[in-house]
Amino acid sequence: MDQTGATPTTLSQRSSLLVALRQFFGHHGFLEVETPLLAKEVIPEIHIEPPCTVHDRSKQWLQASPELHMKRLVAAGMPAIYQVTRSFRGNERGPLHNPEFTIVEWYRVGDDMQTGMALLDQLCQTVAKTPPAKRTSYGEAMRTHAAICPHSATVDQLNKRAAELEITLPDGMQKDDRDGFLNLLFALRVQPQIGCDEPEILYHYPASQAALAKVTQCSEGHQVAARFEMIWRGVEVANGYDELTDAAELRRRLNDVNRQREAAGRSSLPIPESLLAAMDQGLPDCSGCALGFDRLAMLAMGLPSLAEARAFGRE
Repeated sequence: MDQTGATPTTLSQRSSLLVALRQFFGHHGFLEVETPLLAKEVIPEIHIEPPCTVHDRSKQWLQASPELHMKRLVAAGMPAIYQVTRSFRGNERGPLHNPEFTIVEWYRVGDDMQTGMALLDQLCQTVAKTPPAKRTSYGEAMRTHAAICPHSATVDQLNKRAAELEITLPDGMQKDDRDGFLNLLFALRVQPQIGCDEPEILYHYPASQAALAKVTQCSEGHQVAARFEMIWRGVEVANGYDELTDAAELRRRLNDVNRQREAAGRSSLPIPESLLAAMDQGLPDCSGCALGFDRLAMLAMGLPSLAEARAFGRE
């Protein structure tokens, strides 16, 4: 037994959580699937570095999530699927991060953001015995805990608010990086204060942070992302979308991500042409969600870090 990892008792509890999770999805009509861990394509993201290797003289990437291949399965006609698998993200290590981790990801055709949030909440109540989750818009959370509107504030106003809160900007952060300021204010002033007792699901993130979610309009008239995240005890546990189905719009967003990566001095990543081709053929309306299983297990068992929730915590 690795002394830096979970105890036999903890591993038994973790196994019970996995059994309960699979029973939950089976009860709701989902099929379990398996997709490649290593592929020639990835979904480029600004802040995530998928580890790269060379196989048969060509670069291949360990997948940061199974999203690319699972959406291809949905486009091919599978209506409700889930997966428990390993995901990989370089340069991530700490109490809440590990370069290799267990992810649970699922998609169901016909679901929208509201249905997706409800399913996530029900899963966590069933599997981890959480209280029912509170639901709060991202805008409301930012106004309450950071005293600023994330949808209407200018970058100068965000800069000023960060200074008022005595937040030190990270090295290299640009003064015109609006999303950077939003992420900084959220991470340091909002996230630690939400989901302290019951989990809290935030929704309607800024449209600039839509990633692979649809963009819609909220009741206040702002353009927002149909995206939701669950925070529990100050820890992000899950991230979900009312999935973007427009291949041309996704290509535009991914090309923009690569431009931002290059501007930050990082290499661009291969555009997932196989996914775009599948979306061109027709990705049905659906909601998807990715849940960090190690984090959920850690919180459910009251452990201080991911290392204590894994058989081999620090390799």
